[in-house]
Parts: sequence; structure tokens; C-alpha cells
Amino acid sequence: MRFLVWDSQNDKLIGLIAVGDPVFNLRVRDQLIGWSANDRKLRLVHVMDAYVLGAVPPYNLLLGGKLVASLVRTKELKQAFFDRYSKTSGIISGLDKRSRLVMVTTSSALGRSSVYNRLKLNGTLYFQSIGFTAGFGHFHVPSPLFDKMRTFLTLIKHPYSNGNRFGNGPNWKFRAIRAALESLGISRTFLQHGIHREVFVSQLARNAFQILRGEHQRPNYEGLLSVEDVGALAVERWMSPRALRRPGFVNWRREQVADLLEISNGLSIQIADSLSKEQDVPW
Repeated sequence: MRFLVWDSQNDKLIGLIAVGDPVFNLRVRDQLIGWSANDRKLRLVHVMDAYVLGAVPPYNLLLGGKLVASLVRTKELKQAFFDRYSKTSGIISGLDKRSRLVMVTTSSALGRSSVYNRLKLNGTLYFQSIGFTAGFGHFHVPSPLFDKMRTFLTLIKHPYSNGNRFGNGPNWKFRAIRAALESLGISRTFLQHGIHREVFVSQLARNAFQILRGEHQRPNYEGLLSVEDVGALAVERWMSPRALRRPGFVNWRREQVADLLEISNGLSIQIADSLSKEQDVPW
């Protein structure tokens, strides 16, 4: 589910929210909830992951990222999930899951996050840090190299060569890369990029953990606020004070977006180059 956050005063875009299927295996999340493997299989449908969450210029200069992140924990997002998924059945299991959104996870891009840490409004915690990822993944494997891996898997008639349809299991790309490496006699430590991301959770329901452990059946959404109310609190708490302290945002011009994109692209290339040198990656 994808959302645009608009400023009602001037009809300008503030930021973006996109939530989707959560990572199937996430140690710090599963330990926090107290999940067994079977618990996770049955109740992961009540969790979503915010994979896009942030403000665009000039709102990012006013701590707009905190506002956007806070909007994850709102009545409207909970209702959008209910309208879309509450009456659907699992593609793999075929069972009616009666999905109710009780928790949203997100993670930092690199290391610790100053946006989500201690994210509170009126004493209510909107996101809490629960630990870090283990530093494994596939973002450092470029698309051309992955395409060659798939070609290799096709040649050896491996089932993962064309297993990217929903319902064929979690994280197909990760499994396909691992299968190619193992078939070539390359250690799976190639997938350890060493970048630990900070993981956060937002509990929409007061009894989120009990729901996810199967101890409660009905989510308690008491105290969950609307987008309008959360937005007003966030503006008062973060954005208005920042605007007074740093009025430079008024000088922002849309033409500067192109410069930011160029800088971002250059930074991505530098990071990829650094990883290849550190791990002797053959590309």
C-alpha cells in the first residue's frame, strides 16, 4: 500500500509512505514478540513493513521525516489495511487469515537512525528501536550479475532459476543467489555485506504482542489517532520550532531536486565500489 502525504495549506507534497510484506525471518523482531516458527507462519499477516518512509525537500529540512513516520500509526492506515486484506485468504495456505494490522516495522538505511529513535508525541511512543539486522542481504549484488546467476541456474536446471512468483516462498532472490554461489563452490559469506540496519517497530494496537502470540483475538486500538490529529501534533512538536530556528528552507527551489539526485547517485556508486574492494567481489 502506497500513500502520498500532502500539505493541506498549499497543496504541496510532504512525503511518501509505502508498506508491504515484512521480512519473513527477522531475528530481533521475532525475539521481541516471542514467536516460534509456527507462530510466525500463522500471524505474520498482521504485520507490515514500511519500506519507503520519508519527507521530500524542503519538508525534510523541517524534520518532516518524523511527521511522515508518525503517520504510520494512524486510524487511516489501519483502516486501509482492513479494507484491503481483512477478507482475503492466504495464497499458499488457502486459509482465511482475518488479517488485522497491529504492527509496522521499518529499518534505517545505514546504521543508527536519528529520525525514528525516541519518536514520541504526547508521551506516546510511535516507533521503538529493537536492535540491528545481522548484516546479510543482496543489495550489493548488481542486477547484471544477478541475471548471470539466473542464467547459470537455468543451465544446471535449478528450480530457483525462475521462482520469483508470489507464493513460492520468502525472499526468492536471496535464495537464488545463495544457490548459485553454493553450486559454484563460493562461500555464502559473500552475502554478508556487514551493514547493520537499525530495526524499529510501531505498535498500532495496545495488545499487538498478545495478538501476534495468539493470546488475544481482538486488537485494542484505543488511543489511535487520525492523520489530521497526528499531523497537527507533529507540526507543533517538530516542524514549527525547526522552521523558526532554521528559516533557510524558504529559499528552496524545485530546480535543486536534480542536484540532489545526482549527488545520491554518486554516493550509491561510491558505496558499491567500496564494498567491492573490501570483499573482493568479482564484478
